[in-house]
Amino acid sequence: MSTHPSPARRGGGCQCGAVRYEIDAPLEKIHLCHCRMCQRALGNAFAALAGCPKERLRWTRGAPKLYASSSLATRGFCADCGTPLTFAYHEAARVYVTIGSLDDPAGAPPAIHYGAESWLPWLQLCDGLPREATADDPRLRSMTVHQAPPG
Repeated sequence: MSTHPSPARRGGGCQCGAVRYEIDAPLEKIHLCHCRMCQRALGNAFAALAGCPKERLRWTRGAPKLYASSSLATRGFCADCGTPLTFAYHEAARVYVTIGSLDDPAGAPPAIHYGAESWLPWLQLCDGLPREATADDPRLRSMTVHQAPPG
């Protein structure tokens, strides 16, 4: 997984401006996740995420509301406007910010697709990036999903 050089500080935040953050580290493990949980959490075909060490992400205005979407991870979003902001495994040293919440999302090109088993058949991305299924990650095999089932 590649690490992309970044400016000394990267900023980002939600669409209403109630929550802002700053990252003082290069972005790493930049990816698109097509798993069903990410699709539902972002209301989109996939999540675009960029990682950094948890201690290098600082909230400069407000703070996200957190939702434990599974037994393994928490997602952060703006309680005022609903913008999805973060994803973090409980036991990991890294947190992921949504690429769309970065002030300069063009500076965070993805390097891999995760959750390939849920890739929507009508989505055509000819980027040549590797694809990995959720079941390929042993940490996720025992996960309990906390999102409501369809219907």
